[in-house]
Amino acid sequence: MGEEENVEDLAYTQRLKAAVHFTTGQICEELGVELDVTFSRQFISALAETTFKQMENFAGDLEAFSQHAKRSTINPEDVKLLTRRSRDLNAHIGTLCARQIAENDAVKEKKKGKSKRKAKPVVELETSEDAE
Repeated sequence: MGEEENVEDLAYTQRLKAAVHFTTGQICEELGVELDVTFSRQFISALAETTFKQMENFAGDLEAFSQHAKRSTINPEDVKLLTRRSRDLNAHIGTLCARQIAENDAVKEKKKGKSKRKAKPVVELETSEDAE
């Protein structure tokens, strides 16, 4: 069964690499038209491979950050920590995180408001004994 898993992992990795290569080619093509530049196939392949390796490194770092915090889930704070060396990227991620937190809070408030039922006013009726 171990060999079968390795084959599946390899196939999955190859599909991911192909997707990164395809997307890299698309981006290079768009930029090429915009900048009037031509990118060679070798350049696109090298860029795609470098991008894939960097994403593997990022994934490992994110996993390590969450484990260090004794969590099993990667959260926005881990991503902000990952981008700490790139001031502009870190600021952009911080803005996205703040926006996401605000949206999550709004959704929670909306749900909170819907789940609470308005209390019916209590009406006390006078009985004949109370009136005396």
